[in-house]
Amino acid sequence: MLSGIIPRATSALHGRMIFGRRVQALADNIADMLPAGVSTILDVGCGDGSLGAAIAARRPAVDIMGVEIRARPHTSIPVTEFDGRQLPFPEGAFDVVMLVDVLHHAEDPGILIAEAGRVAARAVIIKDHLTDAWLSHERLRMMDWVGNIGHGVPLRYAYWSQQQWTDAFRTAGLREVERREKLGLYGPMLRALFERRLHFVSRLISESA
Repeated sequence: MLSGIIPRATSALHGRMIFGRRVQALADNIADMLPAGVSTILDVGCGDGSLGAAIAARRPAVDIMGVEIRARPHTSIPVTEFDGRQLPFPEGAFDVVMLVDVLHHAEDPGILIAEAGRVAARAVIIKDHLTDAWLSHERLRMMDWVGNIGHGVPLRYAYWSQQQWTDAFRTAGLREVERREKLGLYGPMLRALFERRLHFVSRLISESA
């Protein structure tokens, strides 16, 4: 019984103290990074759709749908289930495909990055973590556990260094054209421990573009 209470209590505390600020900060950054004229976005690993809905509120002309391995009963955007590897859409089906804190949970991140590049007509936006800072793995594991333990998300703790990200983008045929690391995800008390040099958002386009 206690093993069930702890994840629920942790998830509720995270929701009250961190989740809302994180969604709004990410929505501000991602909406600002979208290319002009974007009309469709696919949010891969969208969770409850809160982030997609927040981006849509900032960019009302954009239609956003999501995909998840297991769709939640109530979501803020339309959600389709997929196998976690191949996106069930044709090439160039969406203007933008975004993967926000998804790839470190994926069984094969490289395949999912390549799939995002295939389905995106204009850009891929990736938000994830970096492991080049002091005790980065330990701090990221703590954040991951607190944020996901109440939702049944697989915790693989598969974080990458900057060089690994660069190599993965190149392998997928993508080129980084914009990057942000100061995202404002946490308040002053938590920022130094859980934000500095641990997060990034990148906008990528096809190397052939």
